[in-house]
Amino acid sequence: MHTILPFLLAMIVVIILLEMLATKLRIAYPILLVIAGLIIGFVPGLPVVKIDPDLIFFIFLPPLLFDAAWSISFKEMKKWWRIIGSFAFLVVFFTALSVAFITNYYIPGFSIALGFLLGGIVSPPDAVSTGAITQFVKIPRSTSTILEGESLLNDASSLIIFRFALVAVGTGQFIWQEAASSFLWMVLGGAGIGLILGWFFVQVHKRLPTDAPTDIVLTLVEPYFMYWIAEKMHGSGVLAVVAGGLFLSTRRLMFLNSASRVQGHSVWESFVFILNGIVFFIIGLQLPEIVKGIRSEGISLNTAIGYGVLVTGVLIGARIVSSYAALVATLIFRPSVAPLARSPRLRYFMPMLLGWTGMRGVVSLAAALAIPVTLQNGEAFPHRNLILFITFVVILLTLVVQGLTLPYLIQRTQLFGLYPQEPEEEAKQKLLEGLYKHTYRFLRNKYDNELHDHVGLQKMLKHVEEKMEASDDSWMNEKTKAIFIEMLESQREYLSEINKDPAIDEEIIRQQLFRIDLEEERIKMI
Repeated sequence: MHTILPFLLAMIVVIILLEMLATKLRIAYPILLVIAGLIIGFVPGLPVVKIDPDLIFFIFLPPLLFDAAWSISFKEMKKWWRIIGSFAFLVVFFTALSVAFITNYYIPGFSIALGFLLGGIVSPPDAVSTGAITQFVKIPRSTSTILEGESLLNDASSLIIFRFALVAVGTGQFIWQEAASSFLWMVLGGAGIGLILGWFFVQVHKRLPTDAPTDIVLTLVEPYFMYWIAEKMHGSGVLAVVAGGLFLSTRRLMFLNSASRVQGHSVWESFVFILNGIVFFIIGLQLPEIVKGIRSEGISLNTAIGYGVLVTGVLIGARIVSSYAALVATLIFRPSVAPLARSPRLRYFMPMLLGWTGMRGVVSLAAALAIPVTLQNGEAFPHRNLILFITFVVILLTLVVQGLTLPYLIQRTQLFGLYPQEPEEEAKQKLLEGLYKHTYRFLRNKYDNELHDHVGLQKMLKHVEEKMEASDDSWMNEKTKAIFIEMLESQREYLSEINKDPAIDEEIIRQQLFRIDLEEERIKMI
């Protein structure tokens, strides 16, 4: 323990330094993490860090999925649900199927069940990696929503495939009727349990006398409860966390105050960042043992690398084929929304670019590490080390090759320059003008009589007219402070109401809500 703890602390420091370096180099930090994990695994004398495979999912997946569900716009997901759904379920299954048949054909002793297991592990693109890479280039909001929504749901679908494949490998048989009923319960039961628990946690936050620290701790505990209870009831813990996270996210203004939202944002951002880094380092630390296990099975390192390159090629090819299939289906069934009318280049290159965004990351790593060491009969799990090694190669290649070239391809092709860009600054200005007019009417209608003889309210009105940039806080007595906070709550209600308009970009709404939270916290400190 005394050896491991300083090492873990040093690992966290290295993760932070790598993130700083990635920012300096303007590349996505997961790229440096996976390379560092590869290097550190072969440093002699480092302590061995082993985690029970059964605990891998429980430790890492719930908070990562919960944070992703909390961050995405459910309104935007509904707008693009067709393409998100097709990529999250149909494309994942097609990818896993392709990996299963190719590996069964080319890798000696690799059964279809093992191929599906590997396919379920490596099929889901990683939201964190994609988001970290695309932050350096400008892409339309619709494209980022599709990528985020897909990565959120395909984690669930791929891990369901992973679960069934584990059963098939362990038992040597696969009964379709039982699998179909189990699949239905995992999907519906998991999502239902997540929604019920989401409602329960909303009531806990609202009815108990919580403050910012307790609210934040509760949000850290909630995804684990959702996952654990759903798994105990044989539902999908992943879907429970996703459904519960989306439910809580859409109601955050109802049960969290401004302090909880502001402080919670920073806590969760740091927590998820550390979790992502630790997973990459854990697999890196286990690489020497994995390579030793591969060689003990009679597989050379070059051969194993070749298998990894093969699977990576299958993943990229399957995603690009699926992207073009989606384009053809759109042209046939919904030609009005196809990109044909905008530009021929957009029509032919957009599927290629979407296919090139399939970077793999932490979910695939966690799934690979969760493979049990032995079967139920005590025998060693077949090809476990090879599956782990192939997974690492896939992540390394997709992050480094696709991750480093994606920003260049976007800039070089100028593809999104052909896409009608949303006038973001204009939309923000329009939103602010409406917000200030609403606030002005609120003060005039409710406190018109007090505006004439109350210096604080007069200054507040001027504060609104000057875009809330007053620098002198000496006028803020308790009554004025209460009215100011009431005015901010009115602004939240206004923003929540106009957010119902599908044409309004929810990201802009969230930015303004966060600014209001910061303003409320500033007022409380006066």
